[in-house]
Amino acid sequence: MTRPVEELEKGKWPSYVTEWKKAGYIGLVEIYNKALEDKRTHFKHGGMVGYPGYDAGVIGRLSDMPEILGSSHVFRMLEPAGWFYKTESLRKVVDVWTKYGNGLINFHGATGSLQLVGIETENIEPAFEELAKLHYDFGGSGGDVRTLAACGGPAICEYSNIDTLDLYQALTMRFIEDIHRPRFPYKWKIKIPGCPNDCVAATARSDFAIIGNFRDAIKIDQDILKEYPEEKILKVVNKCPTSCMSYENKKLDIDMGNCTRCMYCINEFSKALRPGDDKGATILIGARARGRIGAFLGWTLIPFIKVEAPYTRLIEIIVGIQDWWDEIGNPKERVGEAIYRIGFGKFLFEVGKELGIDPVPQMITRPRANPFWFYWPGEVE
Repeated sequence: MTRPVEELEKGKWPSYVTEWKKAGYIGLVEIYNKALEDKRTHFKHGGMVGYPGYDAGVIGRLSDMPEILGSSHVFRMLEPAGWFYKTESLRKVVDVWTKYGNGLINFHGATGSLQLVGIETENIEPAFEELAKLHYDFGGSGGDVRTLAACGGPAICEYSNIDTLDLYQALTMRFIEDIHRPRFPYKWKIKIPGCPNDCVAATARSDFAIIGNFRDAIKIDQDILKEYPEEKILKVVNKCPTSCMSYENKKLDIDMGNCTRCMYCINEFSKALRPGDDKGATILIGARARGRIGAFLGWTLIPFIKVEAPYTRLIEIIVGIQDWWDEIGNPKERVGEAIYRIGFGKFLFEVGKELGIDPVPQMITRPRANPFWFYWPGEVE
């Protein structure tokens, strides 16, 4: 009789079971096979495991069948800004993990961290110390600030409206204690894409999204635009999400009052259309991929804000919202769920006034919907 894990090695597609075997992680293969046979997991949470002085960075995993596999903990390491690594550094990480762990490495977790998967409890401290000598840091698990994520930004992309790499480094250093040591009701994720293309999925997966944007008009080179087939131009105009584009007499016009800077037309006409010069960011709050209530996309908190070093205003807003959430949040409740529970209007009344965030029409539940906020309590009899 064919074992369940062997079925997963059949077919033309790559098999993760085969990769586990290549890494020599036979214990994982066997306990996974047992789970498939029994139709239940044999892993349980490993409780508090980690390195002295760090309350985050090691995710504990124990099995209820120690005769097959005792523990298989996971390291979470902070990735460099924009995920720029030197191969020499990565080879040293591989050597350490092959020595102390099982050799499996995840580039990268959903949050953006570099994850080293599968290590026994007794090997945590020596592995931790050797990786620290390579200048890698750890954190981002439990109720803390998770490892930040930023796209390659100006290093690789012509569309970046902010210096995502510098902002990532500055915010990581500012919140490093909260990355190491959990103190919040639940996780807090910050993601930093350089433009609304959102290559780090901030809109859907971050509690606080800093999305590079521009405030002025899209720059149009009408002469270069004429080099594109008219059929394509009309197709893009007709597919504009807000119908803010028109094309007449071989001239493209954009009603910037209705433009949401979605980047669709700029992506399609990359030589003729460019982002404007008044650059900054849009701030979204409250996104999460899943939860008790369901998935949330981020809600607009600030349509446009200048993002310039030393980022004092941005940090003031983050800390202010974190302090409020820390006071009123329930256990395992993300900030978006807390806002949903009390209402966006009350959130603005309690936090927005203190932080100087005024209600604006962009504060809506979903595109082209009614705003969260109508009036301050007490202003209408």
